[in-house]
Amino acid sequence: MTAVDPIAVALRVAQTLDRLGIVHTIGGSIAASFAGEPRSTLDIDIVAALDDGIVSDLVSAFAPDFYVDEDSVRHAIRTAGSTNLIHQATQLKVDLFVAGGTPLDAQQLDRRRRVDLGEGRVLYVHPPEDILLQKLNWYRKGGEVSDRQWRDVLAIVRTQGEGLDRSYLRENAQVLGVERLLERALREATP
Repeated sequence: MTAVDPIAVALRVAQTLDRLGIVHTIGGSIAASFAGEPRSTLDIDIVAALDDGIVSDLVSAFAPDFYVDEDSVRHAIRTAGSTNLIHQATQLKVDLFVAGGTPLDAQQLDRRRRVDLGEGRVLYVHPPEDILLQKLNWYRKGGEVSDRQWRDVLAIVRTQGEGLDRSYLRENAQVLGVERLLERALREATP
């Protein structure tokens, strides 16, 4: 097994999705690191606009570097759920979320931001507001006990400061049912 480099694996997945013409955006810890405080991560979360017509090409494009279960991909598309890609060399898991699983997926894809990592390496990531909303939603769904998720939330608010689109945040926090948590984060992160 080789050393785990989540950015390298994310780039490999993103390049493959780009080559297939699949619009996608990276969320989770990687996007939170770009929007807040960098931290090590061993997971990759990607929202992608997948449809049944691309499944065979997707599975073929990722083999043999990744384990991909074709039936799982098809099920994720039918249910607007998620599936996994497993990077064979590192055993790093990529959670692939089919756009349509949450009310904000289409907005995340439309609002994604291009991050140039140099040397022709590019990732598209959730903008700070969308990763903040995603983190708040995960925090709520996890029973509001994850210190890691809450630290990510506060780091994004502190780092982005007045640059955050608070109208967008408040409007979409209502959609997700996290208004109370958003207001708490805005209060706690303000010096």
